[in-house]
Amino acid sequence: MISCKKQLWTGCMLMAMSLSLHAAELLTFQLEMKDGTVKPTRIEVPAGQKIKIEIHNTGTSPVEFESIQLRKEKVLAPGASSFVVIAPMQPGEYKFFDDFHMATAQGVIVAK
Repeated sequence: MISCKKQLWTGCMLMAMSLSLHAAELLTFQLEMKDGTVKPTRIEVPAGQKIKIEIHNTGTSPVEFESIQLRKEKVLAPGASSFVVIAPMQPGEYKFFDDFHMATAQGVIVAK
């Protein structure tokens, strides 16, 4: 007989694996942030589809990916990489920026 704790643990692990596999299947876009610059400055994505943006800080200072419109933010140390998952968007333009380098590091996600 399997204990209740083991069943709960097994269920949690299966759910975590399912979520990880689902995140890996998302349409993924790359974004490089480096000491006050972002590349690309324009990311075109399909409207109505959940997406993943992999963010790479290739610079020597911290960066913060932020989009007020999308309610997303992610701080990365120099050399770090991470990602944000963005819910399906209506067609339109959604601004993002590096909160630590606002004057120079700005871009837009265009949902078509």
